[in-house]
Amino acid sequence: MMNVIHVSAECFPMAKVGGLADVVGALPKFQNDVGIHSQVIMPFYDLPYNHKNTFDSLFSGKVQLGEKSFDFEVKTPNPNRLGYDLFLIDIPELTFKPYVYSDDDTDRFMAFQIAALDWISSLKTSPNIVHCHDHHTGLIPFMMSHSKRYSSLKNIPSVFTIHNAQYQGWIPHTKDNQIPSYDRTKVGLLDWDNTINSLATGIKCAWGVTTVSESYMEELKLKANGLEALIKSEEQKCFGVLNGIDAAVWNPQTDDLLVKNYSKAAFQEGKKANKDWLCQKFSLNKSLPLVVFIGRLVGEKGADLFADVIESALQRSKVSMLFLGSGSKEVQTQLEELSGKYPGIFNSFIGYDESLAHKMYAGADFLLMPSRVEPCGLNQMYSMRYGTIPIVSSVGGLKDTVIDLGKKNGYGFCIDQINIETITDAIHRASLFYLDKAKFKKTRQTIMRIDHSWDASAKKYINLYTSLNN
Repeated sequence: MMNVIHVSAECFPMAKVGGLADVVGALPKFQNDVGIHSQVIMPFYDLPYNHKNTFDSLFSGKVQLGEKSFDFEVKTPNPNRLGYDLFLIDIPELTFKPYVYSDDDTDRFMAFQIAALDWISSLKTSPNIVHCHDHHTGLIPFMMSHSKRYSSLKNIPSVFTIHNAQYQGWIPHTKDNQIPSYDRTKVGLLDWDNTINSLATGIKCAWGVTTVSESYMEELKLKANGLEALIKSEEQKCFGVLNGIDAAVWNPQTDDLLVKNYSKAAFQEGKKANKDWLCQKFSLNKSLPLVVFIGRLVGEKGADLFADVIESALQRSKVSMLFLGSGSKEVQTQLEELSGKYPGIFNSFIGYDESLAHKMYAGADFLLMPSRVEPCGLNQMYSMRYGTIPIVSSVGGLKDTVIDLGKKNGYGFCIDQINIETITDAIHRASLFYLDKAKFKKTRQTIMRIDHSWDASAKKYINLYTSLNN
């Protein structure tokens, strides 16, 4: 049986900031279902999951970062009901914090990567693949190949998945002494633009590189925050594999976070019950089509345009809107002010609430995702699973998963250029479409039947792993 170890900074339900957590929390389950022994290594944070569960200690050691030494343990939950083996690296001074990311995580993730490799190299049975996710694990392929300490791992293939190329894990060269001793002639593999670039290192050194959609891989050759030339030069080992969703977790028929469950065959009462709950909770007019946004309030998501878009849409179209998210303080303030300015048709929840997010996917009529960058996007898949029609920009995975209603077999609203006018136009199109009850119902039926499960993608990863082991 093939043995795969995933290494990641996030994994749902232990720690979630974005889609990375959902992917790493779901993909191993589906790989196990199709005959791969798939496991996850991640940091041990001071977060609710780790307080609610008990753990066994499997391994202990020390990480040396320059002149500083840090003790660490490898823990595993007991009992484990996740559907895959989970191993948590506990470095009390560095990882056990009430957050996943901060402004300075260099030492945290450097130590995490070293501790992970120390443990992997101690295993009696070596993995067949080490699968690394995003820049927080980007130095692992380099250390496996070039650090003397990990010579036993040199011939084990590594896969590196880029979930978001905007964040690259820049480290000053003054800290390269933290990396376990390596052949100094290989220092160029660490460097990009005169700094250690963890993402670039992962791309250079991994045996195979994937992104989370085919369109995003093509986009990175043109726009990758300075890594365009590198990705073009390494394209022979780069593949786009569209993420899936965990259809067992995201299932409106069984989701215990919903007000009322519903099926593909009979969804109208369930959708209405969840919408009524949202409208009552947030004082919104339930007779209007409800447009929601769920996500980070950052420029990548188009959040700098939100205030103007909301004002324009509410003045032009008969809709109500509900936004859930956090990020830019300026945008948060704008949303709170608009909630007071447009009672009954706009409200917001600043922060993140998983239970509320599920009810919004279920109760909304439309989901808004006007992203400038969206490597894959999972929210549009969740929304369609719950019968909520997506309004999305035509980038990355959104382009790969949503077809505009104006095209053959279309079922969503696509925005080609991201600005206030185009987003407002798309919302207006949606508001008019809502009035055609027959087409609106039929489209909901269509999107709920689309299969966005991990089955197909998990098999593509297996094919990649197999090719690298031959």
